[in-house]
Amino acid sequence: MTALTAIELAERIAAGAISARAAAEACLARIAERDAVVRAFVHLDPEYVLATADRLDAHRKAGRALGPLHGVPVALKDVIDTADMPTENGTPLDAGRRPRTDATITARLRSAGALILGKTVTTAMAYREPGPTTNPHNTAHTPGGSSQGSAAAVADGMVPLAVGTQTGGSVIRPAAFCGVVGFKPTHGAISLAGVLSTSTPLDTAGVFATNLTDAARLAEVLMGYDPADERTAMAAPPRLEAGAIAETPVEPTLAIVRGPAWPTASEETVGLFAEIADMLGERADEVELPDIFANGPAAHQRLMTVGFARHLKHYRERSEEGVDAWVRAAIDDGEAVSAVDYLAALDWQVALRAGLDRLLNRYDAIVTPAAAGTAPEGLSMTGDAAFQLLWTFVGAPTVTLPVGQGENGLPLGVQVVGRPGEDARLLRTAAWLQGKLSE
Repeated sequence: MTALTAIELAERIAAGAISARAAAEACLARIAERDAVVRAFVHLDPEYVLATADRLDAHRKAGRALGPLHGVPVALKDVIDTADMPTENGTPLDAGRRPRTDATITARLRSAGALILGKTVTTAMAYREPGPTTNPHNTAHTPGGSSQGSAAAVADGMVPLAVGTQTGGSVIRPAAFCGVVGFKPTHGAISLAGVLSTSTPLDTAGVFATNLTDAARLAEVLMGYDPADERTAMAAPPRLEAGAIAETPVEPTLAIVRGPAWPTASEETVGLFAEIADMLGERADEVELPDIFANGPAAHQRLMTVGFARHLKHYRERSEEGVDAWVRAAIDDGEAVSAVDYLAALDWQVALRAGLDRLLNRYDAIVTPAAAGTAPEGLSMTGDAAFQLLWTFVGAPTVTLPVGQGENGLPLGVQVVGRPGEDARLLRTAAWLQGKLSE
């Protein structure tokens, strides 16, 4: 049963061919078999999960309307509030914390009929200090971060869908390292009310799935206006699932962009992109970003560290020892940023978005590395965000596709970047690219 896609599972549950309880039992069995090694979950209550599944089955048997994810298990990164489970934000300072209300993400999943399976491991306060999660393909290697548990759980077949967050590269990188689809929508497309804040101009929710269409359905459920989050727009959410399965009206033209971090790319990544350029032929051009994009990483760092100083300093005031060294250093850096430099970083966001817009007037999407290479060995670090943070900085929708393996057998991925606000078009183009690369 764990081999079914999320959409196939939803369809069979709706038809009564499979019960929500059976789906939950299959996930719990896989977790019992593997999580002692992968360590993706930080909170799991099997009895509660089965009781919830039984309620979902009773709902269906009563002939009531079913949501698009009815009975489908979904895991949540442990920075997303859940009123019926702990939300501990990867820090001992929040041990046992029980939110009074659900995050908007959680509430929308419940409205769609999803079964919240449990909470997945996050790095400490969604930053750099790793949790215990390992890479399912080789447990001696990192799964990436900060949404490490969500990516690993989907990659290992413990759950068909999971939700994470990204402020630098925390969806795209672990998806690439674990060999699953990771989709980070346009900044502000998904409400973050009830989610740990680290940097308001950068924080974005994202999703993990084994395929593009499942990722599209999950993200579509989560998108939409929320008065509790001023970053969301009062507009109808895009039809992502339809976009992911739609035929392109004409073959897309893609920009192959190496980006500022290209010197750090592994030989395997360099070889992969040479193959991609050859396979795409006249459907792709190798494009150099304008020089102004070199200002993106430093500006991103300023916005992020100021956000840490604003949103996370209260933890440090409670306990200096309870906050890891990475977060303490980020808070210190943020406090040292002047107001002028912070506002200049916001100006760079506007400038680089305009530069991206001009590039995407000529091309349907950008193809760029999802990470420098395969997942690094060791669990003391989660890898480098250099290939992801530029696109997070400009708020663009991005998706990572697993397209190959390195010599060590670990996954290699590519990242596809679209114009902010054109998430459905990005997924349509990514589906075309995936098909083209698999020919």
